Amino acid sequence: MKQLALLGRILFAIPIAVIGMTHFLFTPDFLLKLEHSLIPGSIYTVILSGAMLIAVSVLIVLNKYVRVACYWLAGMLVVVIGTIHVPNLFFPELYKTALMEILQDTAILGAALIIPGYLSAKKETETI
Repeated sequence: MKQLALLGRILFAIPIAVIGMTHFLFTPDFLLKLEHSLIPGSIYTVILSGAMLIAVSVLIVLNKYVRVACYWLAGMLVVVIGTIHVPNLFFPELYKTALMEILQDTAILGAALIIPGYLSAKKETETI
């Protein structure tokens, strides 16, 4: 069971790390998405969010501060969905991409909220 939990953490963290790295590699593309968002768009916002995504994924793989990392990721995703993806829905040229990104980020958000719950349930059963 521990091997499956490790595999699950790795499979969850790798896409998050890759998305974080793309913030550095494709910065101009991310700046375009911020054009219609409610977040002041600058290169610093893109780079900071990329660094935070990489940090979260590393913490999850290392199994250190997983609850904090997952809640941080969930909070970031709520902000991104509400301030970047939802406003982009109102522009016809961005509608399809924004819709897919909302669905993707909502799925990751759900997983980020499930993991701390699983850890709490696991801790309760271990103490009994």
